[in-house]
Amino acid sequence: MGYLSGFHAIEERIKASPPGQTGPLLVAKAGPRAREIVDLAVERKIQVNRVGTHELDRLAPDHRGIALYTEDTGAGNEVTLASFLVSLEDRKDALAVILDEITDPHNYGAILRSCDQFGVDLVITRNRRIAKYAEIVSKTSAGADSWVPVAETANLPRAMESLKEAGFWIYGADMGGDPVWSKDLRGRTAIILGGEGTGITRLLKEKCDAVVAVPSRGRIDSLNVSVAAGVLLYEITRQRLQA
Repeated sequence: MGYLSGFHAIEERIKASPPGQTGPLLVAKAGPRAREIVDLAVERKIQVNRVGTHELDRLAPDHRGIALYTEDTGAGNEVTLASFLVSLEDRKDALAVILDEITDPHNYGAILRSCDQFGVDLVITRNRRIAKYAEIVSKTSAGADSWVPVAETANLPRAMESLKEAGFWIYGADMGGDPVWSKDLRGRTAIILGGEGTGITRLLKEKCDAVVAVPSRGRIDSLNVSVAAGVLLYEITRQRLQA
């Protein structure tokens, strides 16, 4: 339970939630952007409460005059891996992203934003440790956390096996891999992104069908994981659109 205070985060959570199933929306001072969100809340049958600035300061310190109370400040579109695989039916071009120990909430939010933009069908994470930073995640993702389906699991190796049994090819992202554009990334594809500074854990890397990289000419070691995610997802999208 908690409050979302970013304009994008509030707006997208309201849009993604069933009418009347989140809120209330607390408003201390409503500029033009906040008034748009208030109108949306009213349209979606969400209770709007006027509160004092000091009260909102206490409840949501980073607010911009408005905050949305929500029972779940984690991902707004949580699913199970099993239900996702069943829902695919005969689809041949599904795309999943597996996050192996991504601990920076800014990176996590940025990755979710890229996943939304490039049409990722599912994000799989190891656990909910990032949930305590939900407000940062929601702001950094610009509300994409309300839309991108997320499945949490305590056993990533088993999740990988389930994906493989469903016809997915799994690629690990690592600076020592083959150039990403040298692989055929169409069809049912999953990309694993490793933790900041540690990369993909050994057991998961061994289970990958191949390892891919974004070739770099820079002087530092590698790209930030969220930037690398955007580049990799762009390449997958490019290949699929060309096909």
